[in-house]
Amino acid sequence: MTDARTGVPSPSRPVALVTGGGTGIGLAIALGFAEDGYDLAIASRSEAHLAEGAQALAGRGGRVLTVPTDVREAAQVDHLVERVRTEYGRLDVLVNNAAGNFISPAEKISPNGWSAVVRIVLDGTFFCSRAALPLLRAAPSPSVVNIVASYAWMAGPGTAHSASAKAGVLALTRTLAVEWAHYGIRVNAVAPGHVRTQGTDEHLWLSAELVERIRQGVPLGRFGTAEEIADAVRFLASPRASYITGQVLAVDGGQWLGKGVLDLLEDPTIGTPRPTHRAGKSEK
Repeated sequence: MTDARTGVPSPSRPVALVTGGGTGIGLAIALGFAEDGYDLAIASRSEAHLAEGAQALAGRGGRVLTVPTDVREAAQVDHLVERVRTEYGRLDVLVNNAAGNFISPAEKISPNGWSAVVRIVLDGTFFCSRAALPLLRAAPSPSVVNIVASYAWMAGPGTAHSASAKAGVLALTRTLAVEWAHYGIRVNAVAPGHVRTQGTDEHLWLSAELVERIRQGVPLGRFGTAEEIADAVRFLASPRASYITGQVLAVDGGQWLGKGVLDLLEDPTIGTPRPTHRAGKSEK
């Protein structure tokens, strides 16, 4: 591999590893780190997705290493991190973004369906974090950012498998933040709200009616963008967040807050309360 601009190695550049980095939010995160001057490693089960990601990242300033990896398999994850060590000799940021999800009532999720999602999200995050530890410990300002969701601490009807796995990742985030603090490693999470990508349109937002219902449930009145999620990840990995660890940043337009406890303002029968006293009149 060579630098996309100069054709020569750039060993002094920081390195970011993004799992699920070939498409969607993962690719947006990788593109953001490229803008920040990082060399990149992206991992995915799909070689087609990796090729797509590499093409998008070409000419963005840094080198790009693509490694086909199933994060459910610890041996493949170990191979991924070894490739990063061999090619770059360092790792500064790990973004655990690989995920799997589909909508189903809990009682209809098969054991295989449950296992597939939980193993990608929870096992994969642990395997990648554990394997990356030796390289992260040697970095000057190491950071791990895990991608979760607001239903990690709320409820996720229709996504019991993913909600359970993301809740596990959130607990792992906080635990590793404490365990690894003495190494100087910061561990945080970003909880994206509803974002439309090719993948979510194919697997989650299956109708225009559903899209509109979701949009109406977001206080800011719109879906987020992959770039907005990437900006949050870049912030948490940057020196600007050097005293932040063990935290989760919701980037969801206020969606997880919903309507609050009781949204009286949405009731059209409720008008402006009549004042008790007229203006300028003092109480005797």
